[in-house]
Amino acid sequence: MSVFTYHLVRTSIATSLKAFWKPPNSNDISGLIHAECMMSMKLGSPVFSPSRMLIKELAVFAQWEDEASIDKFLETDKLGKVLSKGWHTRLQYLRQWGHIDEFKIPNKNIEIDAHNEPVVAVTIARMKLFQVPRFIRWGRPVEELVRDHPGTAFSMASIRYPRTVSTFSIWKSQQEMLDMVHGHSSIPRPKRHAKAMKERERKDFHFQFTTLRFKPIAEFGEWKGRTNIIPKPNVDQSK
Repeated sequence: MSVFTYHLVRTSIATSLKAFWKPPNSNDISGLIHAECMMSMKLGSPVFSPSRMLIKELAVFAQWEDEASIDKFLETDKLGKVLSKGWHTRLQYLRQWGHIDEFKIPNKNIEIDAHNEPVVAVTIARMKLFQVPRFIRWGRPVEELVRDHPGTAFSMASIRYPRTVSTFSIWKSQQEMLDMVHGHSSIPRPKRHAKAMKERERKDFHFQFTTLRFKPIAEFGEWKGRTNIIPKPNVDQSK
């Protein structure tokens, strides 16, 4: 079964730009299925602000044939060595909504019975450029909902111009994530996500979109001084 990874590292502008322009390729890297390289963004930040273009903060989401391939990439590849200095988590696929090209998503979803276990959610969208203003209008309230939700242990967004937008969030429990999605959370304006999804169904913002759910199986390194970002089951950790 394949393994997914999500990497975060602070690096140079030159390294980030090279990764955006020429991301890791499965033809060159053994065991790699696909990788997306993006710059970090702060969820809910104003559209025209420095926190919307954190070019020195590189985010990489990738799918691998096995963990041995990940280890080899981090030890021997030039970009892999950069990523090894940051933080990453390894992820077991659980479920997908929607569709995205390039990744080889399993046909069968996996259910976990323990709703108190932490889960990771990754969204990837390929934007219709003329729909970007609508997407911002409906998307920013959802970003703020996820960012401020008491059920998140960590959340962020990322982008690769001109079309790819992604979010990454770690939830203290699967149940808290599901409550957010369906608008059942005990917080102000809990239905922001549900309303945005209805608007997307009415007129899509994207030509491809997927939400992926994962079980975190390991984490390595640190991000902005934080380690052990993924919470333990039944342990309440603040952001």
